[in-house]
Amino acid sequence: MIISASYRTDIPAFYADWFAQRLAAGHVIVANPYGGKPYRVPLSGAEVDGFVFWTRNMEPFRENLASLTAQGTPFMVQYTATGYPRPLEPSVTTAAQAIATITSLARQYGGRAVVWRYDPIVYTDLTDAGFHRNNFAQLARALRGAVDEVCVSFAQIYRKSRRNLDLAAEQHGFTWRDPDWSEKQALLDDLQVIATDQRMRLTVCSQPDARGIAAQCIDAARLSDLAGRDISARQKGNRPGCLCAESRDIGAYDTCPHGCIYCYAVRDRDKALANYRRQKTDLR
Repeated sequence: MIISASYRTDIPAFYADWFAQRLAAGHVIVANPYGGKPYRVPLSGAEVDGFVFWTRNMEPFRENLASLTAQGTPFMVQYTATGYPRPLEPSVTTAAQAIATITSLARQYGGRAVVWRYDPIVYTDLTDAGFHRNNFAQLARALRGAVDEVCVSFAQIYRKSRRNLDLAAEQHGFTWRDPDWSEKQALLDDLQVIATDQRMRLTVCSQPDARGIAAQCIDAARLSDLAGRDISARQKGNRPGCLCAESRDIGAYDTCPHGCIYCYAVRDRDKALANYRRQKTDLR
């Protein structure tokens, strides 16, 4: 079993102590986000093939990575670094800090251990196509040699995402839009050239209309490389265009206080912040 930690919240940034407690216990009970019964997920032992961590800040989680390494449990990190203006991402670490951590992780655990994520791509008058080309190029140059893959996607505009974007746009005085696919593909083509120039493979997460390589964010082949043994898992995508291997996610929605206004995992930042304060040592 591959454990995902977590596309529902940023466990490495905010819940390192909780994870350490659960790792010591060997399991976690996860609330079913769709209203079903809670489920038990093992965190150690023969049932666990490896971990995929999703984060914008791995620094608080370093001791947990050391513990997994000591246990011989492979892991990979999906590390988001976008460098957007503060009205869109009010409290994430800076791009420079993210680059430093990604580079450090690659030195310590190898270049296959980290995938850089430039996602979601959001179109506003603060972050138009020209911004994305220039910003992506700067980040890619800084990460050359540290990662071999960059995963991109475009923001999925759910009802809660639209609400949060509208509120932030009114508060900070910007506009946003969701372009048609031809405009998105034109940007993807440019980003592909930039990534190739920096010796990275560009993959596209859950965008079935995209030309290019579809991402496998839960990547059994990459985990196999890191483990030095075969890790087999059937493909079980979460939405159209998703090629992820089967995994169990151990996070909870509405618990990440980063406050990124486009986030699909948070309906209301105040609620997420309250949940974080209340559940800091227990995500159940």
